[in-house]
Amino acid sequence: MSNLIPNPDGTYTRLIQLPIVPAQPDPSSPTTRVLSKDISLNPKTETNVRLFLPREVLDLPTPKIPIIFYYHGGAFIFLSATSSIFHEFCSTMALQLQVLIVSLEYRLAPEHRLPAAYDDAVDALHWIKTTKEEWIVKFADLSNCFLMGTSSGGNLAYHAGLRACEVSDHLDPLKIKGLILHHPFFGGSERTGSELVMEDDPILPPRVCDAAWKWVLPVGADRDHEYCNPAVSNEFERCVAIREMGCRVLVAGCFGDPLIDRQMELGKMLEGKGVRTMTHFGNGFHGLEVSDPSKAPALFNVLKNFIYEL
Repeated sequence: MSNLIPNPDGTYTRLIQLPIVPAQPDPSSPTTRVLSKDISLNPKTETNVRLFLPREVLDLPTPKIPIIFYYHGGAFIFLSATSSIFHEFCSTMALQLQVLIVSLEYRLAPEHRLPAAYDDAVDALHWIKTTKEEWIVKFADLSNCFLMGTSSGGNLAYHAGLRACEVSDHLDPLKIKGLILHHPFFGGSERTGSELVMEDDPILPPRVCDAAWKWVLPVGADRDHEYCNPAVSNEFERCVAIREMGCRVLVAGCFGDPLIDRQMELGKMLEGKGVRTMTHFGNGFHGLEVSDPSKAPALFNVLKNFIYEL
């Protein structure tokens, strides 16, 4: 992959970069509608989380609000929870949905191939049930939690959700009510119809996905590995745990995304396993609502209905 340059110490220099936005934890600022701050998660893995809290929640008499764990995109290789597009997306989402967002800074490949990111996500779920962090203690409704991710983060939300549902008894009092798979990043050895039609997509051509998976999957694995293609593996049978937990799933995507066929098939397969599934597909391209904030309000309305069961 031309956007990765290997270094002598085994790390990689990434040529795809976006501006970094600092956290904004000061509630005294009159122009700050959403507060944010960074918290260390696991010093051993050097992971952390960025919290987003609507400023107005500080003044509510009963301020417990739902939690969304959010996982950023970037093919498991690039970008960060502090990248400008994800910071702004989470900030707006926290305000519009009146939720507390825990955006995870997970370990990236190829230094840390999968399942490292999945492990970090589950690590954060265990952290939140015992942390004494002020915003979590005061404002987080641990009984009303959702896992959400965009692109590779949508893949992460799916796999972290599987793992969490299987060990739910160990997560009390945390209760995961739903998974939100926003333009989830999956693949496979065989091309789908949408991948063939959009072979030269300017946003996410399939050949770029192929190259990314080589750096992300365990060494020696192909694109039909369970982390990449749940449709052809026994991994999908595990989604029964999602159903048994009463956890619902939202799959969202755009018809101009080469991955749309995989996303739609995932929704059908989840329904086939008896999982309470909602889908939201429309016009646009991969990562639309993150890349173009003007398109986000429609998605937020769907998320509001899904989270609050309106």
